[in-house]
Amino acid sequence: MHRILIFTGLAAALGACGQSSDNKTQNEASANAAAPRKERPPYCFFKDSETKAWAASRGKDGNITLKGKVYREDSRYQAQIGKMDVVGTTATVWPTIAPNMSSYGAPDNWWDVKAVIPNSAGVDQVSVHCGEKTIADLKVPLKN
Repeated sequence: MHRILIFTGLAAALGACGQSSDNKTQNEASANAAAPRKERPPYCFFKDSETKAWAASRGKDGNITLKGKVYREDSRYQAQIGKMDVVGTTATVWPTIAPNMSSYGAPDNWWDVKAVIPNSAGVDQVSVHCGEKTIADLKVPLKN
């Protein structure tokens, strides 16, 4: 009888410990779900001197076309515009690299990059980034 009481008390004590740790895990999970994660910027493959001639213009449809030149020494890869993000009146773009699927490289390894930024009719500023660093800030007048 004495052993039964000891085992019952021990089981109740261990059961109470498990419940509090479950609550702690649930509290941590709900706190993590409530806090939005800060998205990391895309990786920067380029030095400061490897991008130039950034320009932005508005097309007939109101969307912005971005152009620039990006250097990539290894012609197995080509430079291109990667991620694009439109928030409010600012569009942010990040140049990146992709495998060169053609048998040709760029003249002197300077790739002409061009992209139309979708849903950019209300945008008046384009920011070109490399990682967290800003390469260029371009103003684009709104279309009347």
